[in-house]
Amino acid sequence: MIPYTVNIKLAARTLTGTLNLQNKTAVDWGWQGLIAQGCHSSILIIDPKTAQTIQVLERHKANVVKVKWSRENYYHNLSSPYCLRLASGDASGKIIVWDVVSGTAHCEIQEHSKPIGDLEWLWNQDASRDLLLAVHPPNYIVLWNGDTGTKLWKKSYAENILSFSFDPFDPSNMALLTSEGIVFITDFSYSKPPGSAGKKVYIASPHASPAHTKPAPATAPAPTGAKKALNKVKVLITNEKPTAEAVTLNDCLQLSYLPSKRNHMLLLYPREILILDLELSQTVGVVAIERSGVPFIQVIPCAQRDALYCLHENGCITLRVCRSTVATEESVQELVYDLRSQCDAIRVTKTVRPYRMVICPVNENKAALMVSDGRAMLWELRAHTGKAANPSSGLSPLYSPVSFCGAPLGPNQKKIQDLSLNSMIGQTLIAGETLPTSSHQQEVQLKFLLTGLLSGLPLPPFAIRMCPPLTTKNINHYQPLLAVGTSNGSVLVYNLTSGLLHKELSVHSCEVRGIEWVSLTSFLSFATSAPNNMGLVRNELQHVDLPTGRCFAFRGERGNDEPPIEMIKVSHLKQYLVVVFRDKPLELWDIRTGTLLREMAKNFPTVTALEWSPSHNLKSLKKKQMAAREAMARQTVSDAEQSSVESSVISLLQDAESKSETSQAISAREHFVFTDTDGQVYHITVEGNTVKDGARIPPDGSMGSIACIAWKGDTLVLGDVDGNLNFWDLKARLSRGIPTHRGWVKKIRFAPGKGNQKLLVMYTDGAEVWDTKEVQMVSSMRIGRNVNYRILDIDWCTSDKVVLASDDGCIRVLEMAMKSASYRMDEQDLTDPVWCPYLLLPRAALTLKAFLLLQPWSGTFTMDVTQVDYSEKDEIKGLIQEQLNSLSKLFGDESDLHFWTVASHYIQSFAQARQLTVSAAEGQAQSEGVQPSPQSHLDICHDVLCETSYFQKFQLDRVHLQEVKRSSYEHTKKCADQLLLLGQTDRAVQLLLETSADNPSYYCDSLKACLVTTITSSGPSQSTIKLVATNMIANGKLAEGVQLLCLIDKAADACRYLQTYGEWNRAAWLAKVRLNPAESSDVLKRWAEHLCSPQVNHKSKAILVLLSLGCFYKVGEMLHSFKSLCCGISLTHCAHKLIEAAFLDYARLLRTLGLREGAALWASRAGSAGEQLMEELFQGEGGIPEAILGEEVVELGLESKE
Repeated sequence: MIPYTVNIKLAARTLTGTLNLQNKTAVDWGWQGLIAQGCHSSILIIDPKTAQTIQVLERHKANVVKVKWSRENYYHNLSSPYCLRLASGDASGKIIVWDVVSGTAHCEIQEHSKPIGDLEWLWNQDASRDLLLAVHPPNYIVLWNGDTGTKLWKKSYAENILSFSFDPFDPSNMALLTSEGIVFITDFSYSKPPGSAGKKVYIASPHASPAHTKPAPATAPAPTGAKKALNKVKVLITNEKPTAEAVTLNDCLQLSYLPSKRNHMLLLYPREILILDLELSQTVGVVAIERSGVPFIQVIPCAQRDALYCLHENGCITLRVCRSTVATEESVQELVYDLRSQCDAIRVTKTVRPYRMVICPVNENKAALMVSDGRAMLWELRAHTGKAANPSSGLSPLYSPVSFCGAPLGPNQKKIQDLSLNSMIGQTLIAGETLPTSSHQQEVQLKFLLTGLLSGLPLPPFAIRMCPPLTTKNINHYQPLLAVGTSNGSVLVYNLTSGLLHKELSVHSCEVRGIEWVSLTSFLSFATSAPNNMGLVRNELQHVDLPTGRCFAFRGERGNDEPPIEMIKVSHLKQYLVVVFRDKPLELWDIRTGTLLREMAKNFPTVTALEWSPSHNLKSLKKKQMAAREAMARQTVSDAEQSSVESSVISLLQDAESKSETSQAISAREHFVFTDTDGQVYHITVEGNTVKDGARIPPDGSMGSIACIAWKGDTLVLGDVDGNLNFWDLKARLSRGIPTHRGWVKKIRFAPGKGNQKLLVMYTDGAEVWDTKEVQMVSSMRIGRNVNYRILDIDWCTSDKVVLASDDGCIRVLEMAMKSASYRMDEQDLTDPVWCPYLLLPRAALTLKAFLLLQPWSGTFTMDVTQVDYSEKDEIKGLIQEQLNSLSKLFGDESDLHFWTVASHYIQSFAQARQLTVSAAEGQAQSEGVQPSPQSHLDICHDVLCETSYFQKFQLDRVHLQEVKRSSYEHTKKCADQLLLLGQTDRAVQLLLETSADNPSYYCDSLKACLVTTITSSGPSQSTIKLVATNMIANGKLAEGVQLLCLIDKAADACRYLQTYGEWNRAAWLAKVRLNPAESSDVLKRWAEHLCSPQVNHKSKAILVLLSLGCFYKVGEMLHSFKSLCCGISLTHCAHKLIEAAFLDYARLLRTLGLREGAALWASRAGSAGEQLMEELFQGEGGIPEAILGEEVVELGLESKE
């Protein structure tokens, strides 16, 4: 059972239900660790660790179609703190940028009135982190400033844009998926709109493929059959528009760049995933589904490993990992993605189908599946060591990684698995690599585990009823429970403190029409089946006990073939129950005994509205009983004993006895009033089992047919079908009629609490709150005016909050003003604590980070923050790299995570390389000439940051695959060019000689083949070729000139020319594949300088490049120059080049956060400049503590000199 606290002030909240079809694509899992999901016009914020909704954002008027968390790749400090920022777009074209913690909107953006097509925050530059790119249908892309809402630029295209994808390796490249094909843009920039219309390519639909027309051969295993068939279909991308017959429908569902490999893209079709190599515009891999397989809906490519998460139409999530090309003997034909794990499917029905999945961007080992009925299923990928269960499956084994954070994993080390995808499985091996033979590399199996489930409300309609109100008597065990009756006959009970489902009870077999509580833990609910041809139904009236879940039919055998129950009303003391039928006299029951007191006569008037009176004679009855008991007590206790027994004890005994008596015997007198079809008011008294008819009040001429009555204290209110409210003051004997002009008054309810005379009124088109003392309206809501949903049922949940059920499947707890508003996240009562540093105040979040980051001020590392008195003594010290890496994951710092992945890897590998060459003299050339020789290498998703040897192998592997897949002269020419640049001259000559004689380039290619084979290193030929190459480059033939320079081993010059002409990425690629470490280092350093220039402003990338070259000192300086102190200090602590100014600034930062002990430590290392700060820190305390001055600086045996 959920633990609860008595919380009289309930937070305003929204309980959400099923999703709308337009919400299908509105889900995103951010680096902040939270999931945002659109539900109708609201946005839920879900914490996947504890599976609870921690915020609901309400401001959109239309259905939400897209949500996107902002990226966290910037340096956080007090001026740019951790914040939860979310952009959402709706079906009316409005974009709202939210501050999620406070639930308020930063800005609202409106351009057109069509649904937003796609949204993305620009992550790839250091200039601003507020830039938001949006697709406004049909064919515009607009760049907005997401902080101010100003439009920076707008660009239109010829076709309708469906979605877009950014190249994760090159921010100037993006691809638009349009209704006809793909548009590639190569000049995207945040400063101005793209100049060109982009390069258009058309997709020939893969449905022409024989995989769908002929079944796979029965003898061969199914996958190979499908693969053979697919190999016949080579060209999928054409520059000509396909004929109308060839492509009837472009059913491409999705396009995304692969974040794990540069220049690769995937296209998703219902029955296959195509992997394209964009240099060739050619498919190099196909994941096809057999005929009996379940089609795809969505695929998410991973960045940490070459793997794909696929979602299928039955709600099954599968993980496919790229097969290592090492294990296969025959030459590789294409990229193959093997199915490694899958989770259970869901039961798909007409209303229940999977919509979208999202995966955790930080660790890539958790997935969330959003189902149309409002469920969110949280799956986690787990790795366990062991051999495959069925070795006959023919899959090559998956191995665990060799190292973690650059440090090799020893056989006796604890498993660091399940941290993230790249700590579960090793890298995909490529041709030319040896299989690791190390004994501790274990085979791993992957499996999905369901770790959380969030379920929403079922489909409307709902009947809601709040439990009896909080009083001084029940305060110790009160729970604010809301019962919700649903259309399928079950009753859901929600605890409104936490907003979580408390119990779900299957009570009825048909739609629940109404609920009335008879105590804090039990209620009555009734349901009516569909009428038969006589108009009669089956009535179900059930009594439900919450703690045990026991249900029983309250009316016993009655209920078959009778007119439907219209309403049930429970008296104020919960003694009696009135059941009102449509065409049958009412029944009066005793709730305590479950007996029928009276079934009214046939001539009893038809009841249109009924209400119990709050007045009763329980107090006077109790007084009489007390008097009788006291008389009894006086007689039994003799005078002598009387004096010894305390009179208070007697009164306690009497009290207890009288209480037990009232619960059994006393039947207080209660009354109810009702109206008939003519509007006449009847008054009836019930006492025990006697029922008396009282006075009758003639109808009020100004009122129509009375629809409902409410009674509290001396005020009686009647509402009619024409929208009139009649307020009766029973004490003063006055009545006031007020026409609201809002049509039928469906329900009226008084608010709980003594003397609280507020009244909630429900109409067909909305609701109002009235103050019956002043007889005036307090607040109003109307469909179409301030809300876009219809209200189905109403109730009060506390004396100042109302609860409304609406037809968009939500139940909202609102303030009395009935304004839909998001709540502040920090005001909530959550059942489970949520780890999210973004919810802390900026100062607290940064203090926590500084505390967890580095604790070198003492001998042990602690996670116990309670021991750290902000300004007092701490006893702590840091484990360096693993912790920094894990910390950036914990905080979701994207840039920090990339930084530490690269930094820790290269610090380790340079340290190893230095140990091998320790005897050599130290010096610049030595330190940077040493190429790291680690046990493992960075995966190819780091592209040019990888080790040179691995990068070269990968490029050769790729060209080999391109060669196998080429299908036209254009492709062959591209392959030959690549081979020449890679230095594979023999293979290039073979390809050049393949050119057919009728090709216009035949002569040129033949001569080129001759030239390549005859090049000698003699001086004259070299100088001639160099001259020709420079002339070519000068006359605009850059690629050809570079090729010639590579032929005569002048690749360094080629790189310089490429950089001069702005081809920076190409130059970096060439340097990695052709130059020795020293020359390559020069080229990459020039590139880093270019990245730092104000025009490019991509310093974070420059830092990663310098890290891969081992220039740790330079990186430390740069980090300090643009104030990224946390990374800078940790790095200088790791690579141990102490920069005094950086230490001083970091000490000041810690001082502002209140970590005085830490500030003192860094100040003591900052030399003379730090002494002044030390004095300020400890002034008035009689000098600086010994412990700090005596602190020895720990050496890491690592001085990478520049």
